[in-house]
Amino acid sequence: MATAARTSQSLLPRIVRSISSSRNKSTAAAAAAAGSLDATDPILDLSDTERLFGPAETGELLRSLATMYTLAMEPAVDLGMAVLKSPSVMSSPAVMAAVRGTVYRQFCAGEGMEEAAETLRRLWKVGLRGILDYGLEDAVDGEACDRNLAGFLRTVDMTPALPASSVSFACVKITAICPVNLLERISDLIRWQKKHPSFPLPWMRPSLPVLSVSSPLYHTLSTPPPLTAGEEAELHRSHARLTALCTRCANTDLPLLIDAEYTSVQPAIDYITYSAALQFNAPKKKKPIVYGTIQSYLKDAKQRLVQAVDAAESAGISIGFKLVRGAYLSRETKLASSVGAASPIHDTIRETHACYNDCAAFMLERTANGSAACLLATHNLESGKAAAAKAEEVGIGKGDERLQFAQLMGMADGLSLGLRNAGFQVSKYLPFGPVEQVIPYLLRRAEENRGFLSTSTLDRDLIRKELKRRLSAAVQRK
Repeated sequence: MATAARTSQSLLPRIVRSISSSRNKSTAAAAAAAGSLDATDPILDLSDTERLFGPAETGELLRSLATMYTLAMEPAVDLGMAVLKSPSVMSSPAVMAAVRGTVYRQFCAGEGMEEAAETLRRLWKVGLRGILDYGLEDAVDGEACDRNLAGFLRTVDMTPALPASSVSFACVKITAICPVNLLERISDLIRWQKKHPSFPLPWMRPSLPVLSVSSPLYHTLSTPPPLTAGEEAELHRSHARLTALCTRCANTDLPLLIDAEYTSVQPAIDYITYSAALQFNAPKKKKPIVYGTIQSYLKDAKQRLVQAVDAAESAGISIGFKLVRGAYLSRETKLASSVGAASPIHDTIRETHACYNDCAAFMLERTANGSAACLLATHNLESGKAAAAKAEEVGIGKGDERLQFAQLMGMADGLSLGLRNAGFQVSKYLPFGPVEQVIPYLLRRAEENRGFLSTSTLDRDLIRKELKRRLSAAVQRK
């Protein structure tokens, strides 16, 4: 990673020289795939980079561009990921400093709550909101879960001291407040009941449908043993942890996003999430407190989304969902391959894009009729344009709290600012915590930004265009 930091610094002169040059073929191809940089749209127009990046300092744009170029270089990403996975290397103060100055600074809001709050205040000044995510996941036991819950509660408690409405959501991973091995056990039992509907699950609370007819069941190849008394007690404590967090969020009037994770534990996550939604979400036409997450790169995403929304409507509650594409592609593909099963992920990126847009259109229609709310988390320009047009078509007001857009910190800033300029409510996802705590998150971001055809291509092009504009203006002033 120290090498990566030096690479980032050495790229600066090259980037400055390239600002006035034409884009190379690979960048042009990537721009075509993500959406044309120069295309204007009556609702979402990114052509005016001065309006997009006006408040940003040139040095900060150069730093961000250098980091994105470094992440686009496959050898640098491979080296960086190897470093992040090595505790012995990460123990070096020099390496830790390099990580803080590159990928951590790009994608994370700070190590503590005060730093995260300052990042959020900066975003608020330019018209963006923040989703506060205390970066914890994969607890191994109940004691760790209790410590994690305390951190999540402190995060919610800090929001009243921040500018009013600057925080749009709190965020939690169920793997941080329920031991991962228990989530795997519960998921196995839920899958087995899907195969054998008479299979008893005496511990199950009222919830919404979790699996569809197309959901993958290959994780569970034989009858799983029932939960032990100790496991049932820990499940009860996990429900109680989420209840405590939801109660704190409800008292603060702050919606709670519950992240999706990998398919080996997702059935349990959905079961726990939907159980909390039945308890805390208000009747139709009201803003829900609990939001689940649907990953559109999964082949069963649309079916699971529709059945959950329909069931929530029948139960008389408003249901909230965050829509994402998904970040566990390598893990899912390897797991399915290891048992000789087909991947649960769409075969092509175009199918994933189509699924995302289809799910978004469905949620926007249900939001318009008052039965749902959605957070559309996308870095794809075409998906952003389609969603903005659909929202206008179905008559959702841009000030309606039940429709929001979001992008990760350090990614798709051009899209965030374009949606902001169009009048929509837009948030940046702000993970924070010590570097060693957020390493799993950083690894996923490094993987997403790998290569010149990555999701960061549009941002690189927009920043290059803005820097070229500033350089030209500076030359003319002289």
